[in-house]
Amino acid sequence: MQTTGEVVAKGVVERSFEFEADGEAVPGILWRPEAASAPTPLVLLGHGGTQHKRTPNILGLARRFVRHLGYSAVALDAPGHGDRVVDKELAEERRRNLEQRVMSKSGSASMERTLDEQGRVRPFVAVGRAVKEWSAALDLLEKEGDIVDERIGYWGVSMGTMIGLPFVAAEQRVTAAVLGLAGLTGMPGAEAREAAARRCSIPVLFIFQWDDQLMSRQSGLDLFDAISSADKAMHVFPGGHVDTPLYERDAYDAFFLRHLGR
Repeated sequence: MQTTGEVVAKGVVERSFEFEADGEAVPGILWRPEAASAPTPLVLLGHGGTQHKRTPNILGLARRFVRHLGYSAVALDAPGHGDRVVDKELAEERRRNLEQRVMSKSGSASMERTLDEQGRVRPFVAVGRAVKEWSAALDLLEKEGDIVDERIGYWGVSMGTMIGLPFVAAEQRVTAAVLGLAGLTGMPGAEAREAAARRCSIPVLFIFQWDDQLMSRQSGLDLFDAISSADKAMHVFPGGHVDTPLYERDAYDAFFLRHLGR
């Protein structure tokens, strides 16, 4: 893991880094309390589709977890996102398509999706690759010795759940997760997603929007129901995909404090 830059602001150390996984460079950011001299609880942050590791909600959550809870946080650019965009025209097309669907007021999951050459819904990300990259990042952080212990959580909604659900189902080092804004069906990989949900037994806080334009209500309820954890809760809000209220961040704090401690 190679450090590519570091800045300190208002008690938060922000360290940019890069590592190689399966022949591809993976850029990321580690946020740490400036005063930290030993391992702290760590939250992994998975961004949404067309976003990146420094998108405003990821940056805001990372700094919040550091300043409010004394935690560390990590975000990676998912395959094909952020600094890993290869086809800029395709990335911009996907961004416009997603924005059109999210801003639609014509009903839940009503907008047409972008199809590939075979007429299938085009996936936003290579989920299998992304899962392996998160595990590789944890391996490298563990080798540094003073960052990671057994208190590791994951936060990721929308595409962050498409990646995060199979990741936390397979990665035993992650012990609690905030997921949501995702459904069981209506998106590529439904069978694999259901299998991951049924393997997921860690505590989960699931966030859902009742009028989400990207999925039906039933698909969201079905995904929550499929998660096998005995310790799970679903917070539902009115409004569309991007309308989760900012005060829900208090619930994220409380959830991670309960399961990861100070």
